[in-house]
Amino acid sequence: MRFAFLSLVLFPIAEIMVLIKIGSLIGVLVTVLLLLFTASLGIYLLREQGIRTLLRARERMMNGQVVGQEMLEGVIIVACGVLLVAPGFITDTIALIGFFPVTRRCIVDRILASHQWRASAYSQTGFDQSNAKKTDPFEQNAERRPEIIEGEFRREE
Repeated sequence: MRFAFLSLVLFPIAEIMVLIKIGSLIGVLVTVLLLLFTASLGIYLLREQGIRTLLRARERMMNGQVVGQEMLEGVIIVACGVLLVAPGFITDTIALIGFFPVTRRCIVDRILASHQWRASAYSQTGFDQSNAKKTDPFEQNAERRPEIIEGEFRREE
């Protein structure tokens, strides 16, 4: 909690300090134009890489595969897009690092490799993603599924 508070206070101060320093070095107009350029770049990269990740996830779902990696990559892409749209050079640097597919996949692989993530994903879905097969996950648990009986009901008072 203390770390979050310090981050929320110190991070904007550091961002303003960097903006002032860069503005004094290259000029105010160039700094503002550079910030507008990075915001435009953020919107473009968000759209481009977001669509690419969405198509990859759709293809994997059609093949019956788990799309955990694509979902996490999508979250990182959205977060990096928001960081690029926000004014500041520190956030832009962090966002550009996250937009590189190599670093993004490295981050996602580390998240998926953590045992905490697996336990959380299993408890929420009931499906172990580490042993995912290219089959329907419901077929794996067919013997445990109760038989479904369709019918109609009406409420009587």
